[in-house]
This record gives sequence, C-alpha cells and structure tokens, in this order.
Amino acid sequence: MKGDLFSSTHVVQPAVEPGMSVENAKCVKYAVKGEMYARQGAMVAYRGNLKFERKGQGVGGMLKRAVTGEGLPLMAVRGQGEAWFAHEAQNCFIVEVEPGDQFTVNGHNVLCFDASLSYDIKTVKGSGIAGGGLFNSVFSGQGRLGLVCEGNPLVIPVSAQSPVYVDTDAVVGWTAHLQTSLHRSQSIGSMLRGGSGEAVQLMLQGEGFVVVRPSELTPQKAQQH
Repeated sequence: MKGDLFSSTHVVQPAVEPGMSVENAKCVKYAVKGEMYARQGAMVAYRGNLKFERKGQGVGGMLKRAVTGEGLPLMAVRGQGEAWFAHEAQNCFIVEVEPGDQFTVNGHNVLCFDASLSYDIKTVKGSGIAGGGLFNSVFSGQGRLGLVCEGNPLVIPVSAQSPVYVDTDAVVGWTAHLQTSLHRSQSIGSMLRGGSGEAVQLMLQGEGFVVVRPSELTPQKAQQH
C-alpha cells in the first residue's frame, strides 16, 4: 500500500523498552510486561498476550476502589504485549512521579499509570461542600502517569509571593507542597444584583506548578464525564 497514511508518520514502531511512551499527540503506547492500570474504555488497540480486567476492589491494597476522582472506573492490564490508550482524541501527556513526590490530578484527566504508583482519593482541602465536594487523586511512589487534556494545558508556576487562582472546572492537577483554598472574586452584593463573572476559584499557594486546561467543562461534557 502507498500513500501518506502508510508513511512512517503514522505506522507504529515496536517498543524498545517496557513502559509508557507518547505514540502521538492523541495516544499513549504502553509496552506491558507484567501489570499496569488504565481507565476503562481507553484501550483502542493492542497486540500480544494481554488480559483486561475491570477492578471493583483493591489489588494488593493499592486500589481501594476502582475509581479515581469523580467516579472514573479503572481496569488492570496484565501480560506481555503492547496496548494503545486514548480518550476522545484529547491531547496526551506523561508525568514522571519521583520518590518522595506527589501529584494531585483530576480523575477526568487520568488515562493510564504504572502499577508501581499508588494513589489515594482525597477531598481537595478548602473546597468542602461549597466547592461541590472536589475529589482528586493523589499519586505517589515512582513511575509514570499518562494524562489527557482537551487542548494544550497551561503549566503555571506558583510561588509564595504569587498565588494562582484557577477555575475549579479547568484545573487538571498540581504538584506537591501547594496549599488549596476557595477564593471568592465576586462580592455577595454583586452576585445578588445578578453580576456576571467567575464567583469562586481554587487558590493555590506555596512553591510548585498548577496544570490548567485551556477551557472550562461545558455542562454537556460534565455529564458525559
């Protein structure tokens, strides 16, 4: 066969080592040799001897529940082979979590991750009921975490002198050592008068980075997630 479709730009190459890599802007490849985890329904192709299992309970104490963030079900992938993961043609990125570090991420943005990583589902500090009960996953250990984002994310440095305020529907995640709290940018009087604008944001303080998607979740997208 000939044509641009069958050029080296699109034809995948065998993995050179086990683990996760970005196949292209919209897809992550995972060379499985043992076990890894991914969101259910994210596998678009695989080859080799692989088994996919929905998880409802913990595996070795790591998965306390088969959800990350706001109800995202996970599956375990076991065996030896290659698998490709994607979600709604969103852009894909990889975060390397190092020992002693933590990365807090919105469950909607999790695509896949190494079995060597552990995570805990926590309420975002400072959000409470007023923030709609913001639940994020905190990843720790050592390994790679595959993320998806609609568009190219903004990675904004946070310093003690310059806190960052983000829309709660746009935040993807943030690094360790950042403190969170809710911030109101609109006065009560303005809201009662029907004022427009962003009323409540998540304020992040400390030293680190916050990752933000370049748009808010629309009501339709929020229901789909």
